[in-house]
Amino acid sequence: MPRAGLASKGPGGSSCRLDQPRLDRLAQAVEQGPAVHGFGEDQRWTLARVADLIARLFHTRYTLRGVSYLLHRMGFSPQVPAHRAIERDEQAIATWRREVWPAGKR
Repeated sequence: MPRAGLASKGPGGSSCRLDQPRLDRLAQAVEQGPAVHGFGEDQRWTLARVADLIARLFHTRYTLRGVSYLLHRMGFSPQVPAHRAIERDEQAIATWRREVWPAGKR
């Protein structure tokens, strides 16, 4: 039985359509934030926004799942922002937790 047929030919799948300089340019663009690239509604990157950015910068289309794989490979991870009210008073909360809440537990 020939073992040469069982030898690995490397990782499967297609190769990345963006070379290293383009990946570096994409990372720099993502680090600049959405507002710099015309996304002014909120300051969060979504997969659709990154796909749109890739299409504008490099004239290359990626699916949302492909963008997810690409960003993960580049070292980016999904982040969920903490939604807190602007009026939130951290000092008042700390005082309440230290003084009022323990009294109510008794």
